[in-house]
Amino acid sequence: MTTPTVAKKDITKLQRAIVDGLEDVKAQDIQVFDTEHLSALFERVVVASGTSNRQTKGLAASVLDAVRKAGFSKPRVEGEANGEWIIVDCGQAVVHIMQPSFRQYYNLEELWGEKPVRLKLGAAKPAVAEGAKPAKAAPKAETSLKRSNAAKKGVEEAFPSKAQLKKAAAKKATVAKAPARKAAAPKAAGAATPAKKAAPVKKTAAKTVTKVVVPAAAKTVAKAAAKKTAARKA
Repeated sequence: MTTPTVAKKDITKLQRAIVDGLEDVKAQDIQVFDTEHLSALFERVVVASGTSNRQTKGLAASVLDAVRKAGFSKPRVEGEANGEWIIVDCGQAVVHIMQPSFRQYYNLEELWGEKPVRLKLGAAKPAVAEGAKPAKAAPKAETSLKRSNAAKKGVEEAFPSKAQLKKAAAKKATVAKAPARKAAAPKAAGAATPAKKAAPVKKTAAKTVTKVVVPAAAKTVAKAAAKKTAARKA
């Protein structure tokens, strides 16, 4: 294997690692340019945008980690203090992470963009995406099961079975009997009222008897007294 071939594979691997690191933090408008014919210092220039200081710093850190994981030496980072324009020097490739206003003003694409490199974004991560699909399929299956159960319940409510109709009729009959039982309770309480009122009647009867008996006894006593008086006179 010749040395130029090894160098070409290294730069391809490096630019792939850089792009992956940028994509991990959602970089915008990633562009890769071949600068081998323009400078002997580096072979690739990568330009990407971040919407805020926080994102540009996160993009720089992500590129740093991705390049080291790919087996390359630790890059040098400049401009990280303000986050408006951060340069990550990876040796064979230089990464410019800029906020949109700075990128538009300095227009690095005009300076280095004579030979753009066609690179499929996200091409290095299909296996991870496919491996994640089965884990996400479970909630979808659960959702579809809930929907099917809800649809089944709706059909049962619209078209009830014979057993459901019997159950509903029995429930209605139970509800209808409840008022009848409640109505029977006042009647029973009312029936007890005449029994309480019967006591004065008995007392009245006793008074009547007394009125009748007392005069008869008085007559008897009067007759006895008259007989004694007659006997004495005689």
